[in-house]
Parts: sequence; structure tokens; C-alpha cells
Amino acid sequence: MTRKEWAEIKAAAELLGLGENATLAEIKKAYRRKSKKYHPDVKRTAKRGTQGVEMHELIESYEKLLHYCAAYRFPLTPGENEQFESEDWWFERFGQDHLWGKGSGLKEDSEK
Repeated sequence: MTRKEWAEIKAAAELLGLGENATLAEIKKAYRRKSKKYHPDVKRTAKRGTQGVEMHELIESYEKLLHYCAAYRFPLTPGENEQFESEDWWFERFGQDHLWGKGSGLKEDSEK
């Protein structure tokens, strides 16, 4: 990825009010929140552009971040030098995830 592309990703994240790390769900939530605030059908102003953010900028930023997320790849199998058992490998990568790790909302987790 070029510096220009990274700068565009960073600008898109800032426009949507996202931090350095964001999940796909957080990106979608930020886009919806900003869309409700700046959509022309919701907030009409006397002069175009006085809202500070144009809707097309939000859409472009959102699509840029979605495209970046869709192109992101990570290994789903351990590398040659990794000595993890299958459960350890998954926990190492996804252990903090609310669906896969602790706090997944399963009955056993809530009883502990």
C-alpha cells in the first residue's frame, strides 16, 4: 500500500471519528451515526456546505474503509515455526474476541 493510500485510509477514519484500530462493526456504526447527522434529507440548511461535511464525503470514506477491510488478509493456519496446538492457535489470535474468547456470552462463561 502506498503512502497516499495510507493517508486516504487515515483521513477516512478521522472523518468517521474512528481511532487507530476499528472493527468492521465500529466502522458501520460510525458511518450510520454520521449519516443520520449529515444526510441532506434529515438536516436541511439554507446554504449547501454549511454542515461541515458533505454526504458524498462520508460515503467515499466509508467505501474506502470497507474496501480496505475486504482486502485485508491474515493467516488461518499456523506458520512453520509456530508450536501451537489448534485451540492455542485460535486463542492466541481470537482469545479477546467476544465471540471466540472470554466473555463470549455463553452460559458457562456467565457461571464462572
